[in-house]
Amino acid sequence: MEQLNVLIFSASFGAGHVRAAEAIMEELRIKESNVKITHLDFGAFLSKTFNSFIKSTYIELIKYTPKLWGKFYYRTSKIPPDSLFQRFLNGLGRREFVKLIKSLKPDLVICTYPTVAGVLAQQRLKGILNVPLVTVVTDYAVHSQWIHSGVDLYIVGCESVYDGLVARGIPPSSIRITGIPVSPKFEWTLDRQEILKKLHLKPHLPTVLVMGGAYGVLGGAKWICKFLVESDFPVQTMIVCGQDEKLYKALDPLMANGKNPAARFGFVKNVEELMSAADMIITKAGGLTVSEALTKRVPLVIFRPIPGQEEENARYLEDIGAGRTAKNEEELEEIIFALLKHSKDLLRMRRAAELAVPGRAAELAVQSMLQLLEQPQNTQTLQNTQKIATNVGTRRERYILRRKA
Repeated sequence: MEQLNVLIFSASFGAGHVRAAEAIMEELRIKESNVKITHLDFGAFLSKTFNSFIKSTYIELIKYTPKLWGKFYYRTSKIPPDSLFQRFLNGLGRREFVKLIKSLKPDLVICTYPTVAGVLAQQRLKGILNVPLVTVVTDYAVHSQWIHSGVDLYIVGCESVYDGLVARGIPPSSIRITGIPVSPKFEWTLDRQEILKKLHLKPHLPTVLVMGGAYGVLGGAKWICKFLVESDFPVQTMIVCGQDEKLYKALDPLMANGKNPAARFGFVKNVEELMSAADMIITKAGGLTVSEALTKRVPLVIFRPIPGQEEENARYLEDIGAGRTAKNEEELEEIIFALLKHSKDLLRMRRAAELAVPGRAAELAVQSMLQLLEQPQNTQTLQNTQKIATNVGTRRERYILRRKA
């Protein structure tokens, strides 16, 4: 049987892009045991120095000048595809990407980061690339950087993003609403009591999970932990500091002398366990963190969302009834106490999450991608790039034959 060859581009500028790519990889290996996957970091592929600079600049920007990032996000949200800025982005690493794809000869290219999708979509329309292209939108908002007419298939998290893409000219037949792909392990049902016992926490107490993000970008995380650990209301806290060593060490006094139980972690790989044990999560509104929590049916409280995509993600949570947003410390106190005192509200939020995100997002996304390989080329793409249609058609015929074998 001929091997299915898949190339995936993500970016480490935000951990969510990488986690979405990893979720797709896990599901691909479940669906296709003989699959070959090449996973590349967009920025590092171009230049490790460039990648490091952009990554550190982005993190510093959202930590210390979030309003500036918000202005940039909203001002670029409706940039036309023929603008000077967009043409510049579409030229980043163009030759290197084309050379790589021609050498790897993938059956399918998947992008969980928008900029690389734009570069490849442009080459696809020109007939230079003969590989079906999939874009996985990792936020619950529409931004111009995700929208490129040369993309064959869009994977989106909700109906509002679907509507936004259609409103900007993307054919409905090219969009699938599957939910944002998360690792299949977030679909597992885990024993809350066993997890709390393993963490030396009490099974009868309400449990709040505080997640500072992989790079510690949750503003006020130390204050949140102090507030919960010293609260007169009986509650216990799980604190994930990620790679923020300063925050981790700053919590030493709370761990030693706190009134309420608490467990502290650095960077973890068992988030699905912590979410399974939590009654509520206080976090930033990254697209993947939101999707993982929704999949686990855990109510979310977003504290001071970063202007831009996180602000839009927080608004989505409030719209579906699965999350609340606190703009300051006073609002956060009120929300936490109100939810902990009224368990019915937490239950309603869990049900809202279940209705909005039925689950199996990664599985449904991968199914749509594999179906793309079995379908004839999009009519518009056929007209623009007849050479693509011929080459891709041949590869698809081989793929269909080996699927039936």
